[in-house]
Amino acid sequence: MSTTELYLQTWQEARTRFTNLLDNISESDLRKKLGSAPNSAGFLIRHMAEVELLFAKNVFGAADVKVTAKTVISKSDTGEWTNLEELLTYQQQAGETLKAILQQQRDEDWQATITTKEFGTKTKAEAIGRIISHTAYHAGQLAMILKYGS
Repeated sequence: MSTTELYLQTWQEARTRFTNLLDNISESDLRKKLGSAPNSAGFLIRHMAEVELLFAKNVFGAADVKVTAKTVISKSDTGEWTNLEELLTYQQQAGETLKAILQQQRDEDWQATITTKEFGTKTKAEAIGRIISHTAYHAGQLAMILKYGS
């Protein structure tokens, strides 16, 4: 199995920590927050999708990807992420976009370095770890909001 196939499998398995939460989510869940935490469930879903698209474009080279990272730009929950169908479609497209560009990576690409303002200079191998941990981190937040939030 190639390095690319191994990283792809790892990313896909890790992403299920997020996508499995979406199986039973309702539109009313999207407004939920945990205590005084600033972000709603809807915001987190949108944010994770936007960051996947940013990684696809800026790290892994999907130059044709168009993304306006509203959650990153606003840096706070504006309360607008309340359309479940739209959010589910957007996160699915983001996942498919990232998967498609990951599949195009050659084994030697994983040692190439990428510099971004968000996390400096990393190899693509380190960057895949970053997107995996980002999604898992926010999936944990989302799970807590869905379970205990109001």
